[in-house]
Amino acid sequence: MTTTDDTAVSSPPRAAIGARNLRIDNWRKGPILTVLGITAWVAYATFRVFYQGDYWVADYHYLTPFYSPCVSDGCVPDSAHFGRFLPDHPLIPFAALSLPFLLAFRLTCYYYRKAYYRSFWLSPPACAVPDGHAKYTGETRFPLIGQNLHRYFFYLAFAISVVNTYDAVLAFHSPDGFGFGLGNLVLIANVVLLWCYTLGCHSCRHIMGGKLKHFSKHPVRYRLWTISSALNGRHMMWAWITLASLALTDFYVMAVAAGWIDDLRFIG
Repeated sequence: MTTTDDTAVSSPPRAAIGARNLRIDNWRKGPILTVLGITAWVAYATFRVFYQGDYWVADYHYLTPFYSPCVSDGCVPDSAHFGRFLPDHPLIPFAALSLPFLLAFRLTCYYYRKAYYRSFWLSPPACAVPDGHAKYTGETRFPLIGQNLHRYFFYLAFAISVVNTYDAVLAFHSPDGFGFGLGNLVLIANVVLLWCYTLGCHSCRHIMGGKLKHFSKHPVRYRLWTISSALNGRHMMWAWITLASLALTDFYVMAVAAGWIDDLRFIG
C-alpha cells in the first residue's frame, strides 16, 4: 500500500476498527455460559475419575463410561472386561487407557476449539468483537499445531465408542440371567448419543466422502457421507448433549452402586 507521496507503509496486522465492537446484543452471554458449563463438567468429571468408587453395579453389570474400559488392578474383576494391567494408584484413573484419548479427541474437536477459543481465550469472544490478544498466529505453532492430530484421535474415539456399546450390551443382565431396567435405557441412550457425536465428527465425514471425484461411482460411501453430514450439521448440539449424557449416566450408575436409589427393573 502506498500514500499520495509514494511513501510505502506497512499494512496493519488486524482490521482497523475504531469502535470497541460492532455488537449491540448481549454477546457476552455465550462465552460466559460456555465457561460455566465446561468448568462445571470438568470439575465433576475430575472428581469422579479419581474417586475410584461406585462405578460398577454387580447385579446388573452397569459400568459407568467414566471407568470404561476398567483396566486397573484396583478394578472389580467382573468390571474389567479387557483385563487388569495398570497399577492401582490414586493418581492413575481406572480407565487411564481411554480417558487421555477421549480428552484429546474433544480438545481438538472443531466445535470445542471454537468454544474454548472464544470463551476461555477470548480469541475472539464473538463475531465483530476485537480479539483479546495482540497478535494472531493461528494453529501453526506449538501447542496448537497439535490440533491437526484430531483426525487420528477420531480412530481411537471410534474404538472407545465400540467399547461403550459393548458395555451397554453386557448390561442386559440380572441375577437370574437376562434383565432390563431403567439403567439399561440410560446406558443405551448415552451410547446412541455418543455415536451421533462421534460419527458427526468432521474427520469421520472426510473419511466417508473425502478424496472422491465422483460420488456416483461410490454409492455406499456417498450414503455414509450424507449421514455423517446430517449429524455434522448438529455437531455443536451433540457435543453439549453428550457432555450432559455422560454426566447423567455416570451419576445414575453411582447412585445405584452407592445404594442411594434402586434401579427400576422391567424384566429380571
